[in-house]
Amino acid sequence: MRPTVKPSNPNFSSGPCTKRPGYDVAQLDLSVLGRSHRAAVGKSALKKACLETARILGLPEGYRVAVVPASDTGAMEMAMWSMLGERPVDVLYWESFGQGWATDITKQLQLEDVTVLSAEYGKLPDLSAANSDHDLVFTWNGTTSGVRVPDGDWIADDRSGLTFCDATSAVFAQTMPWEKLDVTTFSWQKVLGGEGGHGMLILSPRAVERLESFTPPRPLPKIFRMTKGGKLTEGLFTGATINTPSMLCVVDYLDALNWVESVGGVKATIARSEANLFILESFVAQRDWIDFLAHSSAHRSNTSVCLVLDLSEEKVKGIIKLLADEAVAYDIGAYRDAPAGLRIWCGATVESSDLETLMPWLDWAYLQVNV
Repeated sequence: MRPTVKPSNPNFSSGPCTKRPGYDVAQLDLSVLGRSHRAAVGKSALKKACLETARILGLPEGYRVAVVPASDTGAMEMAMWSMLGERPVDVLYWESFGQGWATDITKQLQLEDVTVLSAEYGKLPDLSAANSDHDLVFTWNGTTSGVRVPDGDWIADDRSGLTFCDATSAVFAQTMPWEKLDVTTFSWQKVLGGEGGHGMLILSPRAVERLESFTPPRPLPKIFRMTKGGKLTEGLFTGATINTPSMLCVVDYLDALNWVESVGGVKATIARSEANLFILESFVAQRDWIDFLAHSSAHRSNTSVCLVLDLSEEKVKGIIKLLADEAVAYDIGAYRDAPAGLRIWCGATVESSDLETLMPWLDWAYLQVNV
């Protein structure tokens, strides 16, 4: 029968992701609006965004955090164009965004000593094949495949290369071994439900050393430059952004960080994401018409949960449309390059009660299209 109760919040998009529970834009501190980002009030808010990110995430001593242009993509491009080329590169991918980094490295940067380690959707490549003497480029969590690396054990402690980690849908939802990560990027609109357009760049001391000792053999656009006269531009990591940010987005991000603190910090947001995944795992375990795209439960994402159904692509689209028309679930279709299926965001800003309410609707929608 058609369920009678709908999720209180039907927003299950994998980006931009739903706002935090209880969010109200009217509660934001809007005193910075209309002010210069280079004025004391603007720089203070930006500096706070950097320092609070480092504190709440528990970054090791000496790690630096910056707000940079163009979301997670901008942060990754900035790092790759500025630092790659000093040594061979191993790039690992198993979904579309990681494949995009491989394309940029081989076709745009045109680096020659590159090893590509790839796997099809649903699987991971052989992580043990990564060479610790090379720079490693990879996504921590494959947003479009629902497949994540299980841990950082495959990254050598005594590596001579740098690790470049696109962690946009993993930070604040999964345990990150920061000592293993030299360059980490993420964006506000994922796990924290923030606004788009801005990226976060986290650098280890080893990454800073690379920036100050290596001059890339290519021109760098202004928005990619992190050094001047062979020295790190320290102001970038204390609130002096390269270009003009949206201060409304900045205070929205600070609000999200305050929420993380209020629920118990990163351990709590990880636990919220894991609890959300468990709801879907319990549902799938009791049905033979739906399964996870991820082949291994150890590699299963707890944020971008990707599901495959025993239906044709057209019938899957029918389920997606039906649930949207019923105002039960919005934006839950698989990514355009991924196998047909559902992608349900389970990050920390999603309430477990909404996922529990959604599950009977999945049953109902399946029966409606599979007649």
